[in-house]
Amino acid sequence: MPVSSDVVVVVPTYNEAENLEPMVTAIRSHGYRVLVADDSSPDGTGQVADDLHAVDDDVQVLHRSEKSGLGRAYGDAFKHLSADESVAIVCQIDADFSHDPDDLPRLVQAVRDGAGLAIGSRYVAGGSTPDWPMHRRFLSTGGNVYARTMLGLNVQDCTAGFRAWDAVRLYGLDAGTAEASGYGFQVEMTRRAVRSGLEIREIPIAFRDREFGESKMGLPIVIEAMWLVTRWGFARIFGR
Repeated sequence: MPVSSDVVVVVPTYNEAENLEPMVTAIRSHGYRVLVADDSSPDGTGQVADDLHAVDDDVQVLHRSEKSGLGRAYGDAFKHLSADESVAIVCQIDADFSHDPDDLPRLVQAVRDGAGLAIGSRYVAGGSTPDWPMHRRFLSTGGNVYARTMLGLNVQDCTAGFRAWDAVRLYGLDAGTAEASGYGFQVEMTRRAVRSGLEIREIPIAFRDREFGESKMGLPIVIEAMWLVTRWGFARIFGR
């Protein structure tokens, strides 16, 4: 196994018992460390994570007391990692294999080459969403266009959840103060990265649908993201 102990991949989980072990195995095959942030999953995901830690010290587990959203999970995970000075690169990945862990080295290399943030992008040349029906592609691309326009972001995939960050620059963005609790967190962190002058590189990926478990995306999450983007956008336009 290659050694890349300065890279930690954060895997937020809620009811991902079927996916977690193969996901962690795939990440560890690249030598990267793993931090599982579990929101007290009732399906036993937390115990699966503990069992993985028991046989591999480079798999750490952050048990959170309740399900309070993706943004809160990442905020707590980043705060936890900030105490470890050996961490140079922090990655984000979904537990359900919609992001291919074999794409992680390309994102990590982009950060090693100088990017503050590397995004696994569906919407740059070479990126794709091969399993999606037309209506889902329309909603996703429409949401990205809206976020880019309202917030003035030159990023094609603002909502992407597959990322690698320069750790020091990430911690400087203070993710724990993010307003978004759901997937709007990805837009919010993109906005903060742009406003902080980070170099952002988008790496093309194929985003696939999960095979096991249920999606966490629901109407309240969409409404939260749209409301926040609209409010931030008006604040930008009217100088508030």
